[in-house]
Amino acid sequence: MKAVLVKQPGGVEQLKIVEYPKPKPTSDELLIKVHYTALNRADIAQRKGIYPPPPGASPVLGLEFAGVIEEVGENYQNQWKPGDRVFGLLAGGGYAEYVVTAGDLVMPIPDSLSLEQAAAIAEVFLTAYQALFWIAHICPHETVLIHAGASGVGTAAIQLVKSMGGRSIVTVGSEAKRAFCLQLGADYAINYKKGPFLSEVMAYTQEKGVHIILDFIGASYWEQNLDALQIDGRLVLISALGGAKLQNTSLQKILMKRLQITGTTLRARSRDYKVELIKDFMTYALPRFDNGQLNPIIDRVFPFEQVKNAHQYMEENKNMGKILLQLIN
Repeated sequence: MKAVLVKQPGGVEQLKIVEYPKPKPTSDELLIKVHYTALNRADIAQRKGIYPPPPGASPVLGLEFAGVIEEVGENYQNQWKPGDRVFGLLAGGGYAEYVVTAGDLVMPIPDSLSLEQAAAIAEVFLTAYQALFWIAHICPHETVLIHAGASGVGTAAIQLVKSMGGRSIVTVGSEAKRAFCLQLGADYAINYKKGPFLSEVMAYTQEKGVHIILDFIGASYWEQNLDALQIDGRLVLISALGGAKLQNTSLQKILMKRLQITGTTLRARSRDYKVELIKDFMTYALPRFDNGQLNPIIDRVFPFEQVKNAHQYMEENKNMGKILLQLIN
């Protein structure tokens, strides 16, 4: 089968489509023919050599897929059958014509969604759902500040907050992205290139601040984030694209405001954790995808052969929503 490997850590020129052994499912696994996979920032970090796959994961890039089951391991033959349309998370291996994954880590694609749409759900919606529901314990009517609002996780978080009856404030890097997020359902949007976001957050919330922050930026937003949180506020750190080291910071605000700060990654979570998260997510989200309350947001679909172009496009921060790779026309 065809798959994408990284020749050595570096730029997009290090991506290579190669012939790779087709995986074989165990009794607990499914063999799935991949129709679409999707890009994530972790793929770029892995390509650069700064985010290695967890032990035992495939060296092939790709953390999610949408496709059709070809073979079912004997322990899951009462639950799945060849021809079923499914999507889900992977620890690696998604940039390939076939993947194997545990039978309890995949989700059925609702009849109302295409394979293409389903490919834009797993990583971003599960990441946002975990952060909002499992870590921050969002309640109705709470206000959430979402950084990188036009990213895949950002667009998922906007919709999930709205589905809970909350309010969302987003930060974005252009006026086009600002308009896009407002159209998607964000209550307020800030172009961070026009100045610090803190003053706008405080003005919009009448100086109260926000209950929850979903942050992908890290060090460069640290002080503004702490100032933007209400007493008992929760900061969920999902990435640190703006730096991972703090300079001359004080813990006083954390103590005085009783802030909760949690870092999280999804890829390295245990199988048991992912199984329970997926069950919970399916109960909450799949009916909402089916009735149109939640929608996967796709920016652009690249042919599989243009994987280098897709990576370059993501690194240029042009996308609003997910970037997909199409393996089957």
